[in-house]
Amino acid sequence: MHKRDVSIAWAFVIGLWLAVIFVAIATWSLAPTSGARAMLLIGGGAVLVLNTAAIMAMLHHYREDRDFMYGLDIKFLDEARAAKR
Repeated sequence: MHKRDVSIAWAFVIGLWLAVIFVAIATWSLAPTSGARAMLLIGGGAVLVLNTAAIMAMLHHYREDRDFMYGLDIKFLDEARAAKR
């Protein structure tokens, strides 16, 4: 379960980077001045850096608490299976 959650988190990071890069390229000609383009690039870069750092921090905490979080899930799944019998 943990590996799947980590993979999904990294897929979201990659998707975010691709989306922001695509939007920057697609809207480049719409920015009226080079100053506006610079501001858009700085804003997009900040979004990418901060969101990537946040997801990396989340994954670090997942690693620390993995036994507790996933242990509860496994416990409840086992209890649900036992109740069906």
